[in-house]
Amino acid sequence: MSAARLLPQRARTKIVATVGPACNTPEMLEQMMLAGVDVFRLNLAHGELTEHSRIVTTIREISERLKKPVAALADLSGPKIRLGTLVEDPIYCQEEQMFRFVRGDAASDPYELVCNYEPLIDEVKVGDDVMLADGTITMEVVEKTDDTLTCVVVAGGILRSRQGINLPGTKLGVETITPRDRDHVRWAAETDLDYVSLSFVREADDIRQLRDLLQAHESRAMVIAKIEKREALENLEEIVEVSNGVMVARGDLGVEIDVAEVAAAQKRIVKTCTRIGRPVIVATQMLDSMTKNSRPTRAEATDVANAILDGADACMLSQETAVGEHPVTVIKMMNRIMLATEKMLCDDLSQMHRPEEIGLVHPVTQAVVSGATRTADLLNAKLMVMATRTGGTALTKAKIRDCIPTIGVSDSKAALRRMCLYWGIIPIEGAPVHNGIQLRRFIDKWGADFGLLKPNDRVIFVTGGGIMQSAEYIVVVHKVEAPEGTGTSE
Repeated sequence: MSAARLLPQRARTKIVATVGPACNTPEMLEQMMLAGVDVFRLNLAHGELTEHSRIVTTIREISERLKKPVAALADLSGPKIRLGTLVEDPIYCQEEQMFRFVRGDAASDPYELVCNYEPLIDEVKVGDDVMLADGTITMEVVEKTDDTLTCVVVAGGILRSRQGINLPGTKLGVETITPRDRDHVRWAAETDLDYVSLSFVREADDIRQLRDLLQAHESRAMVIAKIEKREALENLEEIVEVSNGVMVARGDLGVEIDVAEVAAAQKRIVKTCTRIGRPVIVATQMLDSMTKNSRPTRAEATDVANAILDGADACMLSQETAVGEHPVTVIKMMNRIMLATEKMLCDDLSQMHRPEEIGLVHPVTQAVVSGATRTADLLNAKLMVMATRTGGTALTKAKIRDCIPTIGVSDSKAALRRMCLYWGIIPIEGAPVHNGIQLRRFIDKWGADFGLLKPNDRVIFVTGGGIMQSAEYIVVVHKVEAPEGTGTSE
């Protein structure tokens, strides 16, 4: 495998791609990996665990063969409130038409609706909105009895059986982690998944429960909080603090809050993650038209660019890769948009989102990484190398935005895969992290092989805690020598 294929011109912003019927073969997964995918998302709302297991095994085998770390993210489906079977399917809901939600499993006439969430009639109040069909249909509750909710259609559309129900103004008693999710968490632990994302997050305790569940199954997976509920926005600070990362889940969020507020909410979420020091993924409909078309709309290209300008660490593709007609093409297009946007950032570094202080990062780590980055900038270093045991030092570097190419090395494959979500960090395997001289020789050769380093270039090494004995951190300034030399360090 040539160096050019293994390390194409890659964006610093990471790409998360959803696996589905359009791309679940070994050949397609390899092409997507080579095109720029950093994290593969497994949507556990669809498919069987046996098939997801096969996909994870295939991803790991391809990653091992290419010597290219790639992470896997399990996306828990969470509680899904859905309609039951309609008497007439589909039915067109006209404005000012009246419908009734009734208890039970079956409706008796076309204007009766049932759902899979039994307490719905108890918890919804008069005046609440009921959103159906991904938010395209809005009903308002105008009357309530012990056994019925009478609703008037405010915004009409076509309604089908088993479509989702959103209740943006209702405080629901439903458990965030369902029994099915618990089975999926056990599977994620047994499969050694890198990230697990939680749907329907409303408060920090939801994240704590998932972490406790993962730890009970001896899993090292990082927890991603999906922000898609109004309550999550109200408790955003605490949720971000207890999470390992955040996803701006704009699909359900755009139904739970006014769609006009989504852009402002996205910026607020990304800004909070930047300040606290958590990676953040922007998701849903980023290049949606490419599900069918070979080119995105100008608005979609601008949407991806604006997510990067906001400070997102990663952008996610959903149906574009899962069921789309051009999964590899859409990945290449996203990478192109990212590269063009990042060039603008690098041309004007004042636009980079750099927190003055990263909330939950140890002050020593911040001082060392910030100082090393500043040193690299002053010396016009061509590369920075973060040697880390868990990936924490690399995450701190990712949040100190700059345009110096940065390598992450570790003796832990889990840490390398974790770094696949960190902005601007390129994780590489096989580095001798516990021997400084051998590590510098390894990077000299690696950099020369990929055309990133030549003799007399400077490289800054930052060794995180736990790598070298009797040292909290070590920063080394290294000058590359000719291939037969050993290089010099200062």
